[in-house]
Amino acid sequence: MSYERSVSASEHELEPETVWHLQLPQLRVGRDSVEELGYQLADLGVEDGARGLLVTDETLADIGHVDRVTDNLEDAGYDVTVWDDAEREPSIENVDSCIEFVRETGDGEGYDFYVGFGGGSCIDVAKTTRAVIANGGEVLDYVAEPTGGGEPLTESGPPLVLMPTTAGTGAEISPVAILSVEEKDIKEGISSNHIRADAAVLDPAFTTTLPPEMTAKTAMDALGHAIEGYTTHRYDDLLRPTDPSERPVYAGRTGLTEMFSERAIRLLSNNVRTATHNGDDLDARSAMLKGALFGAIAGLTAGASLCHAMAYPVGNRYHTYHGETIAVLTPASTLGYNAASDPERFVEVGRMLGADVGGKSSRDAADEVKREYIRLQQDLNVIPSGLYDLAGITEEDVDWLATQTVETQQRLLRCNPRPVTKEDVVDIFRDALYNWE
Repeated sequence: MSYERSVSASEHELEPETVWHLQLPQLRVGRDSVEELGYQLADLGVEDGARGLLVTDETLADIGHVDRVTDNLEDAGYDVTVWDDAEREPSIENVDSCIEFVRETGDGEGYDFYVGFGGGSCIDVAKTTRAVIANGGEVLDYVAEPTGGGEPLTESGPPLVLMPTTAGTGAEISPVAILSVEEKDIKEGISSNHIRADAAVLDPAFTTTLPPEMTAKTAMDALGHAIEGYTTHRYDDLLRPTDPSERPVYAGRTGLTEMFSERAIRLLSNNVRTATHNGDDLDARSAMLKGALFGAIAGLTAGASLCHAMAYPVGNRYHTYHGETIAVLTPASTLGYNAASDPERFVEVGRMLGADVGGKSSRDAADEVKREYIRLQQDLNVIPSGLYDLAGITEEDVDWLATQTVETQQRLLRCNPRPVTKEDVVDIFRDALYNWE
């Protein structure tokens, strides 16, 4: 079974894509950018005295980061309520609890603005909460069929500003929110430009308290976005929709996304060792945050692909961190299986990573890229050596994981530069059990 790259249209209407589209939130990036949060909200039309909801988690509240954000908002004249119950890898039930809180405390119609503050989990809860409050109903109404109702979002809602505290997920610019469906051991995405934030504020000071292990693991997610975005199919390899509203948010790589991918790969690979082992180095932290942003612009516009598709069933069943799951799967999927789609392009990835690819054939050089990526992970000294080390995953688990990948992740598999069958995915999972001894 291969995956069609077209959107839904009758066969006689299909023609190559000729249009690409880029949509981003307003971005403020740099040291002390949190000080401009009030200005950012005012620029979005939020009036003095407006009521806002800050969505975050208990850890950020406990270490004092939340107070810094709320103090800035209150100094700017805003009334802020904090909801700090966001969970890691949030479930639909976790988002439901935030929505219920908003409906109980937000005068029936929600708040005047929303701020999501934290890692990708906090940010996805904030994005989904605002969207459901604005459109009505429940979360499952907007999750794709057959899990949910598959209804489209038609409203964006009041202004939403996102502030990441990790350099990895890219959720602050993404048009997708990823949620766990616990009773089915799967993850589902709500994908729409109406779920995208209006603005993002990226202050590297908030990332300096991220522990070494999480620094490395979130960085691997960012690096995955950058490499997958650089190696996915071109936008004009897609088929053009008859209705522009049907154009997918993951729409293939362009010259612009390639530039962001290239810069991201270099920033991340050159700074992740320092950021992991010397977390107070604000220059390295700043470079990582910019690298993660650039990687997200590339990967979450062009499209994440096979590695991310395989990661969601693993994360949902074994409750692993998304970044470390991406790290473990990248050698076998993106840098292994997919390298055959365009070896020369993967050689370019190797040069960006610092691999010695001179004098080698394209195939041998592509193999060296995989080895260089594994060496980077070994240097970080906190990345699991394979799926077995990650979560005790064995050969017996591979068939179920492959089935879940091909049955639930077609949105991502359609972005893959090389067609993939279930049998292929079985082999890739098997290859990922042990990346090194």
